[in-house]
Amino acid sequence: MELPLSITRAGAEHVAVPGFTKNISSSGVLFLSGAAPDTGGPIEYVITLNCEGPQKVNLRCVGKVLRAERTTAEGRRAFQVAATLERYEFIRDRERERELVAVPKLG
Repeated sequence: MELPLSITRAGAEHVAVPGFTKNISSSGVLFLSGAAPDTGGPIEYVITLNCEGPQKVNLRCVGKVLRAERTTAEGRRAFQVAATLERYEFIRDRERERELVAVPKLG
């Protein structure tokens, strides 16, 4: 399932790295991204659901990076990242900006 994804935290740093999902399960996600987060480190990412609907729904996820491998996608260098999905919450699109600022550090 290919859905828009954005890494919002990698380790203790706030980042904004876009990507898209390749595979999702109840325990984790495989996605492509322009940057490789630290393997074994905490990660927070937001998957956008219902992209075509009247109101986007975002799934904010917290997990751990299992692996990150360099790959080529659509002629660009990218990273294929596998991460666990340990906690998640649904957020509405207009709440996303406010809530991302208020997210506590992972650790």
